[in-house]
Amino acid sequence: MKLFAPLLIALGLGLSAPVLAQPAPAPVVAEQQAAAATANAAAPVATPAVAAPVLPKTEAGIGQPTPGAIGIQKQVTVNGERALWMHNALLMPIITVISFFVLGLLFWVAIFHNRRSNPVASKTSHHTGLEIAWTLIPVLILVAIAIPSISLLAAQYKPAGKDALTIKAIGNQWYWSYEYPDNGGFEVVANMLPDDKAKAAGKPRLLGTDNPIVIPIGTTIRLLTTANDVIHSWAVPAFWTKMDAVPGRTNETTFKVDRIGTYYGQCSELCGARHGFMPIEVSVVSKADFDQWVLSKGGKISNGSAASAAKAANAEAGGGGQALQAPATASGTVPTATAPDNATVPAKTTGTAPANAATANH
Repeated sequence: MKLFAPLLIALGLGLSAPVLAQPAPAPVVAEQQAAAATANAAAPVATPAVAAPVLPKTEAGIGQPTPGAIGIQKQVTVNGERALWMHNALLMPIITVISFFVLGLLFWVAIFHNRRSNPVASKTSHHTGLEIAWTLIPVLILVAIAIPSISLLAAQYKPAGKDALTIKAIGNQWYWSYEYPDNGGFEVVANMLPDDKAKAAGKPRLLGTDNPIVIPIGTTIRLLTTANDVIHSWAVPAFWTKMDAVPGRTNETTFKVDRIGTYYGQCSELCGARHGFMPIEVSVVSKADFDQWVLSKGGKISNGSAASAAKAANAEAGGGGQALQAPATASGTVPTATAPDNATVPAKTTGTAPANAATANH
């Protein structure tokens, strides 16, 4: 019996092997395939990145220094225009009149009050009218300068409204980085272009960057400045804007640009060996192009504008695609979804469009 037991076990295993190796019944395979297809359909599909819009070209004499020019750059902000008017219509005439008046007094004294022309000097020591004049006239001049000057200073530091777009500029040795907290918190790092690349791109030498920041036209910008190492200063002359970037501190200034174009500036605080190689390049575009640029960087549209997102997606599709639309209800209206006030959206780093942006069929 002991000899037959192993033989019986081996025989049983041999007979059962074909049964274990049999394929699963057809209905089971079909159910497994259906489950896999359902899982694939439910898995999120990566949305293709939206192409960045074409940014404005550099214009000669606009937003950059002009060789041989004298005066202030053309201003494209309200505060800049006020400052330019104050410089040209108020300060320059006053300075010119005072300078010629003092120069005339010097010539008059030199010609008519020298020893030969006037050997007996006047002994007059007081003149009431003259003393009142040389006291009152400078006071009136200072008041005439102070009123528009204080008004302009207050306008430059006026807090931005709730609808302002916040951009954070961070100074580093020796480049600028930017964050867009209102658009998902994505980051843009801007380094100076070498001379050959700047020339090929049609940008001015020492001012062009590899990643210009983009802002929408007619929108108030709340610029926050800080630094990671030493003190820097963010300055764009055409915006009449200059704000120090101090490590461990956040400063704020506001501006609103009223003209589409590309504008340049530089770090305006001595910050080390390559201080002169920290350019600033700002492209001002339409609001639709700004939304498209934000999506191309993986950000989100802060105002949730479906129309702007659809236009950006259509532009990315090259005009041949069709924007997806939400299905209409029985009444013919298109339902819209709103997020709760306390909902937060994490910063996007993959360049995908947000959920409320329309995508294009290819």
